[in-house]
Amino acid sequence: MLITDARVVVTSPGRNYVTLIIETDDGIRGIGDATLNGRELSVASYLEDHVVPLLIGREANRIEDIWHYLYKGAYWRRGPVTMTAIAAVDVALWDIKGKKAGMPVYELLGGAARSGVMVYGHASGESLDELKADFRAHLDLGYKAIRIQCAVPGLRKTYGIPAAGDAVYEPASGSLPQEDSWETTSYLDFAPRMFEAMREEFGFGVHMLHDAHHRLTPIEAGRLGAALEPYRPFWLEDPTPAEDQTSFRLIRQHTTTPIAVGEVFNSIWDCQTLITERLIDYIRATVVHAGGITHLRRIFSLAELYGVRTGSHGAGDLSPITMAAALHVDLTVPNFGIQEYMGHKDPAGEVFRTNYTFTDGLMHPGDAPGIGVEFDEEAAAEYPYDRKYLPVNRRLDGTVHDW
Repeated sequence: MLITDARVVVTSPGRNYVTLIIETDDGIRGIGDATLNGRELSVASYLEDHVVPLLIGREANRIEDIWHYLYKGAYWRRGPVTMTAIAAVDVALWDIKGKKAGMPVYELLGGAARSGVMVYGHASGESLDELKADFRAHLDLGYKAIRIQCAVPGLRKTYGIPAAGDAVYEPASGSLPQEDSWETTSYLDFAPRMFEAMREEFGFGVHMLHDAHHRLTPIEAGRLGAALEPYRPFWLEDPTPAEDQTSFRLIRQHTTTPIAVGEVFNSIWDCQTLITERLIDYIRATVVHAGGITHLRRIFSLAELYGVRTGSHGAGDLSPITMAAALHVDLTVPNFGIQEYMGHKDPAGEVFRTNYTFTDGLMHPGDAPGIGVEFDEEAAAEYPYDRKYLPVNRRLDGTVHDW
């Protein structure tokens, strides 16, 4: 089964997505997600200019060999652009293999280890009352785990709070990035009060998660984790920038609140120390940015050895292809923890037709052969690329800060 064609489609049905299509000589088509939010065209170019020419004539069945050929053969390894491109190829090849076998990808990965995948949704509000109302709406939908984010009093804008009537809080369209403001002291004072109010209202029978979004120093993260311990958060996500993995040792010294990190990681080396020294509890690496199904399984296997569970990123900037691929992996790994599910706004459903389902807080990838997502190129052509940026964050004195 030889690869005869490969092409890249950039489309913006509500937000930008990059899709790789691979075709074989026996008429099977596989698709992979190559979306890197805010830098989409860099991956599209990497694929079109450097990777696609290498694929033509290769055996589509040789997923492992092609993965190493693209990773080691480039010499300049790792990085989000390279690993996102490799991920797109990898997922498309798994999609082809599943369709050839007539089985969903999770069966090729060893079969289901659970009946469904617990996911968490996002509840937010400009006030605690708004947050409670949104939280209650998610409970009514059946969620068993919900992330909570609330506007911090005194700040003009707070991460994770979408505009009224919208489900997306980033990125903003325009010629330049949106600039947000931030003050850590106000946040550290408010976050424990938010958890206290939510536990008083909803009790401890539902999981509550929270995202600090890389904005704290290690000692600040330790202080926040300690303050949140009475409210038993499922996890504190991305408490501090993770380039320095050893900084998490300081957080561990000050709190027992579970720590989750990894949505910006793109290789096993980014989290090796965090996992092997048990400095985190959940690894949030995802299919599209961590080299595809092939490499993500290596990360999760390493994590299993050290009691670290999975908690993959699943925001709306990952296309439905990645969401489906993640669910196939989630369904099979023994150390599964939870999966983020933010969903996708219409008209994404016109371009990506999915088979995954949500019932009583659990998702399932479905039993269609391959990944279980169909990509409509004609519909995609109706939604041309729309340049967008992730926001830039500044402290109140104007200093650029982690967003």
